[in-house]
Amino acid sequence: MALFENLSSRLSRITDAMRGKSRVTEKDIKDMMREIRLALLEADVNYQVVKDLTAEISDKARGSDVLESLTPGQQVVKIVYEALITILGEEEKLTVSSTGFTVIMLYGLQGTGKTTTAAKLALHLKDKGKKPILVSVDTHRPAAQDQLRILAEQIDVECYIDPSEKSATAIAVRGVERARYMMCDTMIVDTAGRMTVDDELMEELKAINAVVKPDERLLIVDAMIGQEAVNIAEAFDRQIGLDGFIMTKLDGDARGGAALSIRRMTGKPIKMIATGEKVGDLEVFHPDRLASRILGMGDVLTLIEKATDAFDEQHAQKTMDRLKSNRFTMQDMLEQLEQIRGMGSMQEMLAMIPGVGKKLGNAEIDERELARTRAIIQSMTMRERENPKVLNASRRRRIAAGSALTVQDVNRVVRQYDDMLKMMKQFGMLGGDKKRRRGRMPFSGFGI
Repeated sequence: MALFENLSSRLSRITDAMRGKSRVTEKDIKDMMREIRLALLEADVNYQVVKDLTAEISDKARGSDVLESLTPGQQVVKIVYEALITILGEEEKLTVSSTGFTVIMLYGLQGTGKTTTAAKLALHLKDKGKKPILVSVDTHRPAAQDQLRILAEQIDVECYIDPSEKSATAIAVRGVERARYMMCDTMIVDTAGRMTVDDELMEELKAINAVVKPDERLLIVDAMIGQEAVNIAEAFDRQIGLDGFIMTKLDGDARGGAALSIRRMTGKPIKMIATGEKVGDLEVFHPDRLASRILGMGDVLTLIEKATDAFDEQHAQKTMDRLKSNRFTMQDMLEQLEQIRGMGSMQEMLAMIPGVGKKLGNAEIDERELARTRAIIQSMTMRERENPKVLNASRRRRIAAGSALTVQDVNRVVRQYDDMLKMMKQFGMLGGDKKRRRGRMPFSGFGI
């Protein structure tokens, strides 16, 4: 699901209507302001932020640059885009201590995804060359420490927990000792949550802060709770101080009000955003890119970054060498699918391509087709993957049984492989036969 789906669709319709206008009148601007105001209020954006944003857009839209421009509609879209960036604030990176050992404290109420976000952040930092350690000081919820340990094992990072210890500050102190012993450069502390902000929680967090002296204090904010996120953020900031936010659940049915309100109302930046349930679904927050996605203009830079992270350069060179020598096997096809899968949701990737997200609308991409294709190829022997011509009827029946699918499904994957080869030959990607042939696009049967 696209980020801020409802808000994005409404604002996209408004800006699309303006983009095509060769002349913008006062009535056009007034009508647009009404629609933008309704869209933002429906998204549960703070009323004061809505008032400030619409006033800013209205003033600039009435300027001579728009009314006298040859492309006034596009000028208005540019104004809306720049106003959204202003509301979202500037990009700010995570703090890194000059001592070489950084402590990041994560706060939040129960249900915001704090423990999962801790693991996501650890993986993000690990991928950037850091050596993080996860420490749970949650002594109130017995399952919290086990959950963090399991997540740490999944992403292969250090973890320190002590279920028998009832003092959160004692665990924090020993966590620092463990981190230094293991030569970790970043300690991520998963703190206890509550259903509501209370004095007992705040006193505990203050005590932990005093012993670990965090370099970064981040509040995990659930994007789905709208304006209430601002009240929670202000309460935490008053009591213990905050350096920024990580916004979660932006992939759900989030109205988006929290992201568009919290920076303006608190003055604190959003530093990271979680865009899915997988442990790799955490991104650095880029206000300009998010504004572009909200307006349905795509996000090519983030798509390129995802592709760069997912695709291995040496593996890509190996694939190119095989293509040049006229060899592209089903094993190569499987490896390509694995790397595409590593980029995340196909729906989200396509939504980042300018114009494609709008054409998709509410259409669902069947991600299961990729999984079925992988299962079928994985059920083949290496000889069958390297030489699909040996796939006679009995082999296909065995592969179907091994993948819990049908022979028709196996035949479909073989046809997709053949179509891919034809397309590669058509465009001269394979060595040898350069004759142009007509063929369907690759991956056409994978739900894409």
